[in-house]
Amino acid sequence: MTTQRYRLNVFLLSLCQGFSLVSAVTSITFAGLVGQMLVDNKLFATLPIAIMTVGTALCTIPLSLLMKRVGRRVGFLIGASSGAVAGAFAAYAITQADFVLFCIAMLFMGIYQATTQYYRFAAVESVPVNYVSRAVSFVLLGGVVSALIGPSLAVASKDLLAPVQFAGAFAVAAGVSFLAMIPIAFLNIPRPSEAASAEGARPLSEIMRQPAFVAAVLNAATSYGLMVLVMTATPLAMSACAFPISNTGSVIQWHVLAMFVPSFFTGTLIHRFGVLTILYSGMALFVVSAAFALTGIELLNFTGALILLGVAWNFLFVGGTTLLTEAYRPNEKAKTQGVNEFIVFAAAATGSFASGGLFHVSGWDAVNYGMVPFLGATLAATLWYQKCRKISLAVAE
Repeated sequence: MTTQRYRLNVFLLSLCQGFSLVSAVTSITFAGLVGQMLVDNKLFATLPIAIMTVGTALCTIPLSLLMKRVGRRVGFLIGASSGAVAGAFAAYAITQADFVLFCIAMLFMGIYQATTQYYRFAAVESVPVNYVSRAVSFVLLGGVVSALIGPSLAVASKDLLAPVQFAGAFAVAAGVSFLAMIPIAFLNIPRPSEAASAEGARPLSEIMRQPAFVAAVLNAATSYGLMVLVMTATPLAMSACAFPISNTGSVIQWHVLAMFVPSFFTGTLIHRFGVLTILYSGMALFVVSAAFALTGIELLNFTGALILLGVAWNFLFVGGTTLLTEAYRPNEKAKTQGVNEFIVFAAAATGSFASGGLFHVSGWDAVNYGMVPFLGATLAATLWYQKCRKISLAVAE
């Protein structure tokens, strides 16, 4: 593939990422509030977000295997179609005050989000080996677009179908998902093939026992699980503190910007300082984010904590994705990526399930303290990988 072609693919995938995240941001900003509005038992307020992430987790492996057979472009078109259906169903469910139908709509949104997780792997398959970390970063840069317009668009359109609140935002999300099909149609990515290697394909259990796989997956899963845990609870916490929805939208906007703006330089930082330095930095930023949130409940606290949370997510997610490429051979790609995505979104689903209950039972502080044990486990796995890598390099010399 020519340099011009793979750069065009990365650019198109970045656009796809931006469109998809507008829908995701709308769901994260309003799904918990819609749940709170539609369900009597407030412990289930974040159930729609949890169902979305469960749908994402359950679809990751089947979608990986499907795209191996039919190609990335067809898989991505299926995803964007699901996003359009999700937005339309969600808008209708809100107008009918139907909580169950709204949850079904979020399941379709989960299917869409499952396909979008393969944008970065599609970029990896399109570029030379020395461009991998930067390709992942550039694809994630599409999130900057969604950060700039997503929350503002969601807040501005929430009363579009007045007097029913929030329905308009999901109707707009349906349209944005439909628009995502345009850049997808121009992608030219080789069908994911599992080229033969001299050693042959290993059993999945053997791949998963590797320190590189364990560290990569734990870093990516922790980044998503903890980010979803805190971000899902944020609109509920801000509502409880009597902040207007415009403030909530602004905080989410800053958070999403912080998630994706670092992608301008994360790949370069990994290339220069190594993936481990970025992973350890991301873990430290998660701790600082929690500390900032625990110091008060002013708008500055919510904004600062969510900005730090976004940067922490970026470092661990990009770093984990980069590290994962060390764990599989070409003929092990589809199953390894599928398992990775399943674990990552199982963690995200757990975070979203736990978020509403933890907040309503124990409060905002408990949500932030809940990050600590998972960061400890991720740190231990990364140190184990680092130690094994040093031993391996010493033996090779």
